[in-house]
This record gives sequence, structure tokens and C-alpha cells, in this order.
Amino acid sequence: MPDRLTGMHIFVRVAATGSLSAAARALGMSQSGVTKHVAALEDRLGARLFHRSTRRMTLTEAGRRYLEACERILAEIDEAEAAAGAEAAEPRGTLRLNVPVSFGVLQVAPALAEFGRAYPALTVELGLNDRPVDLIEEGWDLALRIGDLRDSSLVARALARCRMCVCAAPSYLAAQGRPRRPADLAAHNCLGYTLASSDGWRFEGGTATVAGSLRASNGAALVAAAAAGLGVIYQPTFLVAEALRRGSLVALDLGPIPTLPIHAVMPSRRRPPAKVRVMVEFAARRFADPPWDRDLPAPLGIDDPLPEAPTIGEPAIPDLAAAAPAAARLS
Repeated sequence: MPDRLTGMHIFVRVAATGSLSAAARALGMSQSGVTKHVAALEDRLGARLFHRSTRRMTLTEAGRRYLEACERILAEIDEAEAAAGAEAAEPRGTLRLNVPVSFGVLQVAPALAEFGRAYPALTVELGLNDRPVDLIEEGWDLALRIGDLRDSSLVARALARCRMCVCAAPSYLAAQGRPRRPADLAAHNCLGYTLASSDGWRFEGGTATVAGSLRASNGAALVAAAAAGLGVIYQPTFLVAEALRRGSLVALDLGPIPTLPIHAVMPSRRRPPAKVRVMVEFAARRFADPPWDRDLPAPLGIDDPLPEAPTIGEPAIPDLAAAAPAAARLS
């Protein structure tokens, strides 16, 4: 039975990644070991489960039917183990959590001390990436993402709204004048975020076309450049809050700015493991009332309510296929 369960786990990961090598990396195994397990599984079943090519492995009809059965069986085993109470009593092991760089440094890492005191048997492996990671292929248990989502192979829990702010240094505004409406930005040095899906800046009434002398793949770099007087930036309040409080940046009220959702996203399964559930619930409590926004002025964004979300682990967690097209992924 253990060999069969191991074979099922490996088969499901190969089916998800479409690659023996990618599955091996995600599972921490050698590619030859994964290949042997898949071959032994096909021999035992007497059926070919994959169409093999030089680029990708795809499921046969028998493979698709077997995958449905494996996912159901493995999910039921996870639920049975969780229901037994051992895991639920004290989540343990390693939780691989991936987050955007600046949000991770400024908001997630400081929160881990409190999380560690609550769950001392859990080790958190914190990955900091501004690129969208592949949770399944790279073996992440959970990710926090900012912006609208499109990946329908994952499930998500909405945690908070991320307010946006247009701001500049007092020295820049003294030299270049103060924009009063989004159209005025065309005459200013607007510092751009290269990982945004659009070169424009979104406002409630539309998108403003902007250009400037600096573009960067990290929001903290743009904040530093703006505080030094280089130009105008459009960044989330978790990044600019301290600069606004110090007065090194000044918020510009150009009209309402749509907020962006902060989601916890995870691979699709009927019941996530306890280590994932406790981190999602912790993040939901920590960020539902964003601490970085508590003493900032109201006009910085629209107070969009969070969508209703069931407790993590229920089948009705919102599917990302219904999400709007991505606007930006922020650092």
C-alpha cells in the first residue's frame, strides 16, 4: 500500500507539471526515480498513462480517468488524517510560503515572530519573488499575491484590499509643480514599475498614460528614487506609508484609484493541509484591517469591500477563473 500511494503522489505531480524532471524537482527526487515509479505504475495497471514527447508529457484517456481517481483518493486520505486530530492539534513540518519581495520584507517577515510563537512546531521557508511563481512545479505550499488573478488551476482566499497612492517628494513638486488630475501626469517624470501589466496608471475614470526617466522591477527602489526628488510614483500604500508619515513623500489627490486584492493562493485540493490552513487564517486576521493604512488619509483609494469567502478548506473557496484580467503584480 505505501508503494501504491507513493506511485499515486508521483503520478499526480507528473500530470500537473507535464514533465518528469519538473516533478522530480518538486518532489525532491531524482528524475530516474520518478521515471521508475511511473513505469512500475503503468506495468501494474497494464495501461499507458502518458503520451510522451520531447517537450511535454500529456495524459492518455486512461491517464485522465486514473488522475481523477488518484486526486479523490489522496484528498480523502488527507481528510482522514486531519480528522484524526494529530495534525490539527499541532501543525508541524515545513511550510513553503512565497510572497512579493517588498511586501514580504515589510509586512510578512515582521509577522512571523507572532506566527512562530503560535505554531512552534512549524518551520516557514519564506521565498521572496516579484515574478509569478508556479506553485505546483516549484513546490510551494502557499503564495500571497497582489493584484487580480487569472490562474484557474489554483484556489484562493481574499485577505485584504491593497490601496494605491500617487506621490512625489516636496522638492520635486516645488520644482515641477503639482499635478491636479490624471491628465496632468503627461507633463511629469513618472517612475515606472516594469512588472506591471500596463504602462499606464489606473484611476477610477480610466488609465493615464505616463512616461519617465526610470523604470524598475522593485517598488522599494522607486520609492527611494521618488523620495530623493526624481519624480512621481504610483505605488501601494504598504510601500509608501512610512515616507508619507515622515514627509519625504506627499500624496497627490488626483481622484479615486481602484484598489487591488491581496490573495492567498494554493494548489487545488479538497482540503489543504493544516500548516497551510493556519497560515491563511493568520494572514487573514493580520491583514484584513491593513496595519499600514490605519493613520493614512482616506482619499488614497476606493474602500472596496472584500468578497465573502468561506473558511479555508471548504470546497466553495472562490476559483480564480472568475477573476478579472490582471492589472498589476506589485512588489
